[in-house]
This record gives sequence, C-alpha cells and structure tokens, in this order.
Amino acid sequence: MNPDAWRDRSVLVTGHTGFKGAWLSLWLESLGARVHGLGLDPPTDPNLYALARLDRGGDGSEIVDVRDRRGVATRLEAVAPEVVFHLAARSLVRPAFDDPIGTYEVNVVGTANVLDAVRSCPSVRAVVVVTSDKVYEPHVDGRAHDEDSPLGGVDPYSSSKAGAELVTAAYRRSYFAEGNVGVATGRAGNVIGGGDWAIDRVVPDLLRAREQGEPLALRNPSAVRPWQHVLDPLHGYLLFAQRLLDDPSRAPDALNFGPEPAAACTVAELVDLLTGSFGGGAAWVPAADASPAPETAVLRLDATRAHQVLDWAPRLDLGEAARWTAEWHLAVERGDDARDVTLAQIATFGASP
Repeated sequence: MNPDAWRDRSVLVTGHTGFKGAWLSLWLESLGARVHGLGLDPPTDPNLYALARLDRGGDGSEIVDVRDRRGVATRLEAVAPEVVFHLAARSLVRPAFDDPIGTYEVNVVGTANVLDAVRSCPSVRAVVVVTSDKVYEPHVDGRAHDEDSPLGGVDPYSSSKAGAELVTAAYRRSYFAEGNVGVATGRAGNVIGGGDWAIDRVVPDLLRAREQGEPLALRNPSAVRPWQHVLDPLHGYLLFAQRLLDDPSRAPDALNFGPEPAAACTVAELVDLLTGSFGGGAAWVPAADASPAPETAVLRLDATRAHQVLDWAPRLDLGEAARWTAEWHLAVERGDDARDVTLAQIATFGASP
C-alpha cells in the first residue's frame, strides 16, 4: 500500500460509526487522510467509534441516515471527497429477517442514494461499495465462490446485498461508463477483531458469555464461514481504491476478499480458537433454539482475482486473527487506551510482510 496515496486526501466513509467503519476511519487517519464520516449513532454501548475518539465532532463526523437522499447529497457536497467507502448497511442476518423492508431501504435504496450523490459531486474519483460474501447464490456442494458466480440470496440480508451489487453495476454502466470515476464493489468474508459489541456476532456473544461465566450458546456450530481479521479486508478495500484512482477504466468491477477456501472453518472451531486466545474456560454449547432466518451451511470465497490484480492476500491466519482479537479486548479490559491499542495493531499489520 502506498501511504502517499492517502496523505491529505479527502475521504468519506459511510457507516463510520460501525465496527468496520471505525477501524477504517482510524487507519485512514493514521495514513494522513482527511476523513469524513456519514452514518447513524453508534449501534452499541460501548463502541469503538467513541472509544477511539472518532466522535470528536467538527467536520469529521455527521449523523446522516443513508435513506435520507438530500442529507447524503448535502454531506458529499460539503466535504468534497475524492474517495468514498460505502460501508453503511443493515449488516446482521436475524435483525434483517425481522425487518426486511427496512433492510432493503438501507442496503439497496441507501446504496442508490450514495451513488446518486456521487454522480453530482465532481470531486469524487473512486468509490468502493462494500457488500458481503453472502451476495452469491449458495453452492449446494460448498465450493468457493469467485466473482463470476451468480448473485442471489436466500434471506432479506443476502438478497439486499445482492441488490446493492446490482444497483452499483447499473450506476457504473449508466453514469460512470466514461471511466473518469472508478466504481466497484468489495465482497468480504466474516470478520473478527477488537471493538465489536454487536448482537448476533461470534466475538461479542463470546465476550458476553465470558462476562456471565457461561459457555456460549451457538445456533449453527457447524456452519462454515470465511473468517478473517477485520484488517485484512480493509487492507483490500484500500488497495482497491488506489487501483480505482490510478486506472479506473481497467480496474475490476468487483473483488472478493477472504482467506484461502481451505482455511474457512466452522463457527465451533472459531470459538474454540478464540476461547484459547482468551485464556481458556468453557467454550460453547448448542443453542436450545435455532435461528428462524435461513442461513447457508457453507460459505467459501475465492480471492484469487484480488491476489492477481492487487497482489492482496490475507496477512493474518485464523489463529493470529483470534489472538489479535483477544489481545485487543484483554488490553482494553485492563485499562489500556482503545485508540492506542487499535493504532498499534494497525501499525503492526502494516509493517508485516
């Protein structure tokens, strides 16, 4: 990654108050970018956005709902970004199942609002729309999805993210076909890392179980997912944006970011790794009630194209990802400053080969 590509560059991150958005915003700040945020109030308390002091006010952060078309357009006009990372989304399967209309409004219409604001904002040169590994029609045989796999979705969350892909493709072909603005999607696997307290995610659920002195109840312990540390896909998004800035007409339309397909593991295996990284204790038990939302049993990503185009590959294996996650939370639990801990992990990641 080229630090000079980000120094003093104006960047807008939608969803900056969320888990991935806060990590990305802090990384961009450390690279010298002028970071602007657009998103809702943080969804949890505690949250990384506040702990890392990204809520310092000023022009760096503004609470705007991506469903507010005028508010989104006004924010882009005010900050005049060169790069937009669109992360704002309804990102959890079960809440999306309970509120499908709200999910489609945020994930599909919200994406359209952001891209429509971009086409009226002459400063923008590159846009990375972050979607999900779940945009693909599931493979019944469990083989890995590459970027040419058919889009689909068996539940409101998955299909809304596939819808965001279609909206992005339509805007790219209709309004950015001349190639002066690079618009693409990044499809990442399941992420773990410090500073996540959301519901229905493995690490936060394990933290709550540890606090209560109980094993974690898993609804789908045998489900296979392409787990990775949050810094790995963020690294991919940054590299992708650089490629879009350098040569938008030749950059790919979409890229997967995930571990090698063989490295994908079950939820139970991940929890065992995390429990060991936290120092042991009771790990997990099967949940008494299954999730009402239909979920794919096996998800694997083929990130070969990202390696070929961007020379990107995961820097942390799953054991390291679990260890870094536990170290972050243990450090903050003993009183270390969350911003300093996060920046130290970013610096270590950036220095790794």
